[in-house]
Amino acid sequence: MTPPTRTILVTGSTSGIGLGIALAFAARNCNVVLNGLGSADQIAEAVRSVQALTTGTVTHDPANMMVPGEISAMVERATAIHGRLDVLVNNAGIQHVAPVEDFPPDKWDAIIAINLSSAFHATRAAMPGMARAGWGRIINIASAHGLVASPFKSAYVAAKHGVVGFTKAVALEHARDGVTCNAICPGYVLTPLVKAQIPDQAKARGITEDEVVRDVLLAAQPTKQFVTVEQIGALCLFLASDEGASVNGAALAMDGGWTAQ
Repeated sequence: MTPPTRTILVTGSTSGIGLGIALAFAARNCNVVLNGLGSADQIAEAVRSVQALTTGTVTHDPANMMVPGEISAMVERATAIHGRLDVLVNNAGIQHVAPVEDFPPDKWDAIIAINLSSAFHATRAAMPGMARAGWGRIINIASAHGLVASPFKSAYVAAKHGVVGFTKAVALEHARDGVTCNAICPGYVLTPLVKAQIPDQAKARGITEDEVVRDVLLAAQPTKQFVTVEQIGALCLFLASDEGASVNGAALAMDGGWTAQ
């Protein structure tokens, strides 16, 4: 195999969408920096699964996405190890479901910090090096909820709308530097994050968990199919390619037609 040509950092990548994205880039023989939570065994397994696809270096950085200094240090470490950071995928996210009047303030603060502010802190740290190199890709994993809203998710909807706006501003600032910034807005993906909210949705709505899947999660997706992590990974690969250079500042819906309605 040829030597690794790109270095990729994916936040929130020890499971779910982030891990799927990391696997996609590893299959293109990239250096990959993982980040995220999990037991020592879970993290080791994620590293092993990604390493199996690339001759590059695969590492895990334990930076806490609620701590700005740790986020900046993570980007600095990735750059120091590999000499550059080519692609930053801001994917880390959490969720909490509750009516606004019952929404715990600490949950609001955590969701804004992890789902929105962490993208700012990582981008702020990565951008100077990308601009100097004359090439870089920032890919923000937003959500269909960055384009439309659903009840009981005020913090998540606010954060993801913020990610879309942040994406546009960054794209405009660095359009002449060879750096693009785009947001992917997936519909529902059957990840641990989505699975975990099914019982909360059932309780909040007074329905069964099967009814949540059929009548809530997939109700808005005309295909009646979950988006897959492989599909999201493939779109990330395109955005990170030279062929994707003219896609900039876009919020790309990948939602089975949800936001077309």
